[in-house]
Amino acid sequence: MRSATGSAVLYFAYGSNMSTPRLRYRVASCRFAFVARLPNYRLCFHKRSTDGSAKCNAFTTAMPADAVIGAVYEIPRDEKPALDCAEGTGARIPRRDSPRAITPRQGNHGLYIHRRRDFHSNGLKPYIWYKDFVVAGAEEHKLPPAYVESYIRAVDAIRDPDAQRERARRAEVKF
Repeated sequence: MRSATGSAVLYFAYGSNMSTPRLRYRVASCRFAFVARLPNYRLCFHKRSTDGSAKCNAFTTAMPADAVIGAVYEIPRDEKPALDCAEGTGARIPRRDSPRAITPRQGNHGLYIHRRRDFHSNGLKPYIWYKDFVVAGAEEHKLPPAYVESYIRAVDAIRDPDAQRERARRAEVKF
């Protein structure tokens, strides 16, 4: 796979897609590249999902002290449409940005990211299975423990009322 200027794009995953098995279910040829920090954003679980729960969102704060930490993957350009479909890209749903992420060794990078500027709801909670994927990805990539505790583990999650959906989502990914 070549660099993002060739046949691949650099994709910044900060929610359930941080988990390599979860992302591979959607994009079979993805390859982990590095962990990055996205300044001036805050991780929130307030993106309204079509399943009625909250999902992660990189919320713009314009505060230099705020940052979302996530995993950067190389995604083959020809597999990116599958990821867009899984993330609901289409008629006005997520906004794809090219923010600048910072890494200690690799410098600044322009990245492909899915996030929403609309459909926020502070009253929603994530389903437990979704939060489990986010935690698994954060642990897999050894995100800072204080970040994981404060921004992921501290978030209240609820049981999915659709047990069949939960079983199906968990079956997609083997940790």
